[in-house]
Amino acid sequence: MGIKLGVHTGPQDLSIEDLKRIWLQADAAGYHWISVWDHFYANPLQSRDNPCFEAVACMAALAALTKNVRVGCLVFCALFRNPGVLAKAAITIDHLSGGRADIGIGAGWFEEEFREFGYGFPPLGKRMDQLEEALQIIRSLWDDEETNFGGQYYDIQGAVASPKPLGAKLWVGGRGKVRTPALAAKYADGINFPYLSPESVAVRLQSVNQACEKLGRDPAEIETSVNVGFYMSSRSDKTSAPPPDSPIAQGSLFGSVQQVTDRIGAYADTGIKGLNIAFRPPIEWDEFDAFTEEVLPVFHSR
Repeated sequence: MGIKLGVHTGPQDLSIEDLKRIWLQADAAGYHWISVWDHFYANPLQSRDNPCFEAVACMAALAALTKNVRVGCLVFCALFRNPGVLAKAAITIDHLSGGRADIGIGAGWFEEEFREFGYGFPPLGKRMDQLEEALQIIRSLWDDEETNFGGQYYDIQGAVASPKPLGAKLWVGGRGKVRTPALAAKYADGINFPYLSPESVAVRLQSVNQACEKLGRDPAEIETSVNVGFYMSSRSDKTSAPPPDSPIAQGSLFGSVQQVTDRIGAYADTGIKGLNIAFRPPIEWDEFDAFTEEVLPVFHSR
């Protein structure tokens, strides 16, 4: 079955040593991808005192520590950083990794961190408008000799990004059915869907194809992936499942090794190219090892 399996690690509620541990194990085991996410507070928000590390710094460390995997962020919030600065940070991380860096950009959703870190919380439409401007600027800084852009949110004139990326790819991330696929088709190298069922993924992929057709772009040029929660129980005496009221319940792997394998197969049948498993803390290392030893080889040949 053709699907690339990755690891999605939030830099929250665990130590840097545990982050490095899972990164190094996944890199050595043959996973295709490792990513972080971009938040100022751990989510779901239980306490503002829960540890949560910053995403650009974590992604740079991930790039420097690993040797084989694609390294990414799913996703940076477009409103949290000037897009020129983010474009330069991504280039630096790409060079640190030897051309293995991918950055995803999204409109953000976590209201408390927006407001409490001084970003306000604009309506979704305005956040999407700002995301679109950021995508255009990053794309230009990566691809063009000089960037000149004047928009509602950003004014960048005569900016030059040197050096250029070695192999970085630009992704759009989100659950939107219309505008998110349209932005990916117009500006991006890939699109990521967070915590959707195989049935919903199939619908989103149709939207991506339709958006590409309108622009005359080949959909095969766009990388696609979905993030999923992880609740596998490898032992017969152990059960695990996502909270039934959790927003990620429909987009999760749970049950036995065989049930998880079958579920990944259902995702692969949609035509999605990648699946990233969110190993949330506290990480159950025995289940991570079981997945690596029993499920990963079904889909990846070393």
